[in-house]
Amino acid sequence: MQFKKYTKQRNSIQGLRSFKDTLPKNIKKVINKKGHVYSETINNWKHIVGENLFKVCYPKSFKNSNKLGVSTLLINVKRGHEVELEYSRKDILEKLNNLFGYSVVEKIKLTSFDDEKIKPSTNDESIYNVTNHDYQKKINSVKNEKIKESLIKLSKVFKTK
Repeated sequence: MQFKKYTKQRNSIQGLRSFKDTLPKNIKKVINKKGHVYSETINNWKHIVGENLFKVCYPKSFKNSNKLGVSTLLINVKRGHEVELEYSRKDILEKLNNLFGYSVVEKIKLTSFDDEKIKPSTNDESIYNVTNHDYQKKINSVKNEKIKESLIKLSKVFKTK
């Protein structure tokens, strides 16, 4: 029996679907774009930078290495605390690379931000306090209510870490 090579159907065990197949396409793009390194960095951020810097900075994004550039971690820092993070840049690189066991991050870029928080003008503020506006639009486009609620809970967990 011959199998077709270029079919869009995925082979699965009868009655069981993987979690990846149940998610909508736009949510899969968000999760795949961030990747494993970024999620582990967020989970262990307090351990990596320490208690003092944890209060004033957070990882914004991770760009993997390619032919043109090196792997870069972009960190948002509260205005006025850039010097503290600049002095601990080498320690952060060492701790990140030790966490993964190989050289994951080669460069760190810093961007500063003001501490002012912009509140949306909607009545349901508890949802919007968790994620930024772009991801919130994508989460709201999900039709299944259970998946939408679980994605909001997931983003709250990432926000607290």
